[in-house]
Amino acid sequence: MENKQPISIPQEAFDWYDEYAHGDIDRRTFLARLGTLTAAGISISMLSSSLLPNYAQAEQVSFNDADIKASYQEFDSPDGHGKGRGYLVVPTALTGKGPVVLVVHENRGLNPYVKDVARRLAKVGFVAFAPDALYPLGGYPGNDDEGRTMQRSMDRMKIENDFMAAARFLKQHELSSGKLGVVGFCFGGYVSNMLAASLPDVIDAAVPFYGSPPKKEIIGQIKAPLLLQFGELDKRINAMWPDYEMALKANNVDYQAFVYPGVNHGFHNDSTGRYNKEAAELAWSRTIEFFKKHLQA
Repeated sequence: MENKQPISIPQEAFDWYDEYAHGDIDRRTFLARLGTLTAAGISISMLSSSLLPNYAQAEQVSFNDADIKASYQEFDSPDGHGKGRGYLVVPTALTGKGPVVLVVHENRGLNPYVKDVARRLAKVGFVAFAPDALYPLGGYPGNDDEGRTMQRSMDRMKIENDFMAAARFLKQHELSSGKLGVVGFCFGGYVSNMLAASLPDVIDAAVPFYGSPPKKEIIGQIKAPLLLQFGELDKRINAMWPDYEMALKANNVDYQAFVYPGVNHGFHNDSTGRYNKEAAELAWSRTIEFFKKHLQA
C-alpha cells in the first residue's frame, strides 16, 4: 500500500488533527484552522480528505481471505457493562490451540482499521480478538466522529473493566494456548499499558502504540515484557514517556522502546494522512517478532 499523503501537509495540520481526534477541538474548529493553511492549489477539502480516515485504504487482509475465519463473540463483563462483544479472527490452519492477542482500538470504537489489524495477526498465526467498547451502545456506528462522541459519553472505568474481562475471556478461550498478548493504539495503547499493570498474571506481552502510561501506583505490578512504539512528532504522548520509563527502570520491567523519526501520533493507521508506510511496517514487524518470541515459546 502506498503512503496516503498525496499533498504536502503542514505539521500544524497534523497537530490540529491530533487535537480533533482526541476531542480537544470540534470538527468546525478543526476545519476552520485548516482554512488558514490553504494556499494556491491546496483547498480545505484536499487537506481534510488527506487527514480524515478513508477506511477503503486500510484493508490489508480481506475478511474473505482463505487463511483466516472471522466471527463475533460475546463475553461476560460483570464489573463493566455486563456484556461485551468482539471480533474474533482465527487462522484456518490452526489445529488445536494457539497463542492469542487482544487488539484494542482507539477512542472511537472498533473501526475497520482495527478489525484489519486483527486479521493481520491471524494471517501470521495468532488468534486475535478485538472488542468493541461501544457494544453497550450498539457498537461502532460507522463513522469516527459519532464513535468518538459515543465513547466519550461512557463510564471510563466500566470500559476499562470491559477490556479486563475481554483479556480474561481470551486467555481462557478454548482456542487459547494460555499465552496472551495485547496490542493497542492511542487509547488502546493506554489500555495495553493498563492491562499489563492491572492484570500481571494474565498478560504475557504488551505492545502499546503511542499510549499513555497506567497510573503510577500500579506500574510496579507489571510482569510482562513491553514493546513501546512512539512517533517522534507526537509531543503529547512523548512528554509522558520520561517519567514512565523511569518507573519501568525502577521496577526492573523488561521493556524496549522505539521512537520512529519524523512521524506523528497514529503513524500506523493506514487510513489517514498520518500513516507512514516505512515506520508502520517496521513497527509491525517488530510487533510480530516480539509476540512470536514471548507467546509462541
